[in-house]
Amino acid sequence: MQFRVFYLINRSGECVSSTSAVAMTPKAICEQMLDRLQSEDDYLGILDAEDTTLQVLPEPEQNRYYVEVPIDAAKASFGRYVTRAELEELVRTLPPTFDERSIPGLTYRPW
Repeated sequence: MQFRVFYLINRSGECVSSTSAVAMTPKAICEQMLDRLQSEDDYLGILDAEDTTLQVLPEPEQNRYYVEVPIDAAKASFGRYVTRAELEELVRTLPPTFDERSIPGLTYRPW
């Protein structure tokens, strides 16, 4: 299964917009992208087949990541904090489409 990814890696200036997202397998995302998320200004977006986004936001000082499925119309998201190991497992087992029911443990958070 492939997803499309977009990202910003602040320290290197690498940026791929959501409109130019690159196809990657879950394995490739784990091997090529996760270690690059090192600052609070970095982010990774993973698009499913229906263009729903799963965002990954690193919080290096807390040694964790926040993963969320934003719902623009509701001005909110469904998300949770994960460790690096949990993030890798989540990416490797991503469902074909993302929502608050397809990814375990997500909770509602208004913006």
